[in-house]
Amino acid sequence: MNNKFNKLTLAAAITAAAFASQAHAGGYQINEQSVSGQGYGHAGRSSNVEDATIVYGNPAGMSFLDRAQISVGGTYLNVNSDIDNASATRNGAPVTGSSEGDMVPGTLIPYAFYAHPVNEQLAFGFGVYAPFGSKTDYEDGFIGRNLGNYTELTVMSAQPTVSYRFNDQFSVGAGVTFNRVEGELKRQVPTFTFTGATPTGFQELDARIDGEDDGIGYNIGAIYRPVPETTLGLTYRSKVSYTLEGDYKAVDSDGNVYVNPLTGESQDKSAQLDLDTPETINFSVTQQMSEKLKLMFGASWTRWDRFDEILVTGPRGETITFEEQDYSDAWAYAVGGEYQWNSQLVLRAGVTLDKTPTSDQFRSARIPSDDRRIFSLGAGWSPTEDMTIDVAYSYLTERSTQVDQSRTDAGGTITSTYSADYKNEAHGFGAQLTYRF
Repeated sequence: MNNKFNKLTLAAAITAAAFASQAHAGGYQINEQSVSGQGYGHAGRSSNVEDATIVYGNPAGMSFLDRAQISVGGTYLNVNSDIDNASATRNGAPVTGSSEGDMVPGTLIPYAFYAHPVNEQLAFGFGVYAPFGSKTDYEDGFIGRNLGNYTELTVMSAQPTVSYRFNDQFSVGAGVTFNRVEGELKRQVPTFTFTGATPTGFQELDARIDGEDDGIGYNIGAIYRPVPETTLGLTYRSKVSYTLEGDYKAVDSDGNVYVNPLTGESQDKSAQLDLDTPETINFSVTQQMSEKLKLMFGASWTRWDRFDEILVTGPRGETITFEEQDYSDAWAYAVGGEYQWNSQLVLRAGVTLDKTPTSDQFRSARIPSDDRRIFSLGAGWSPTEDMTIDVAYSYLTERSTQVDQSRTDAGGTITSTYSADYKNEAHGFGAQLTYRF
């Protein structure tokens, strides 16, 4: 009766860890790979060549840099969530608990990029950054703990890159990404207590899963300048395939590994999940309006319909669980601008509209997100020709949304539900140092 509860937890654990990333980009991606770009809402991500962060934005842009440079920075994200009207049940009976909200701890997302033009045509570069990642930590006694109360994910990528400029108008670039994913998730799994073979009540097991894997992807880009004042950029980032190997353990209130009293099966096991993080396409245009002002527009598409199900298999290849997710492809749009106040100071601003890929029917406590708007301000100060210090601030607000979630445990004999209204917002504070050699 209870031998499937751990497997269902594994499915939610690895998948939620892999996709419940983010505070600043829809579809659980992280946008924080450039503070200079953050200032104008990343509207010119593929077309605005300013510093070494173009290694990520569009590898083709490196060959338009005039000299070698390094950009190092990070963005601190402070996420706030209000939860209202929260309720939960177990087999129809109310579950008691709290719903304090603010379950996302403050997080610093760092990065570093180096770009080295070899000559007027050829350039090499390298970057280290986080494309996915998050931590969600509900309080002890969270009312929705049977659905999920802790998620942590770290994805780090290393990207060697090359670009070639054919002439003053056109360049191409490509990079290979080496990616490492590590995830951990916890949930309080309900199961029966027994007298002999007769179920007499409920208990909650502290279930934990952590898994890891490596994956390889790539990105390619192109830049075209039909006239010196206009730059068009296009970047494609591939999907990355993982097979997460998970170690699962569930313990009782005394800290002992739980053993199914009917089957003698220990809840200390392994299982795996195949998943793909989706490919993305970004297009942007940068238009130099005058010597001091340039405007940018960008659009991004992410193929989230790849995430339409959770399929977890066991050691013998048997199907452990199947859960529908029904994600949809998503678009994001951004407009922004830069104003060169004087030779040392540039001012930036931007607005981003980001559609969520999540389904209303399957939205979960681990991923309670919806459509969002992001407003950004930034500035760059160059005290010398060799150094620039960039700062940025972004405010993100999401549309109010509702989670109405249920799942079964103990072979389908225990049904847990959780419903609540969520309102999420985030503040992002970024700083970056660029040094040119």
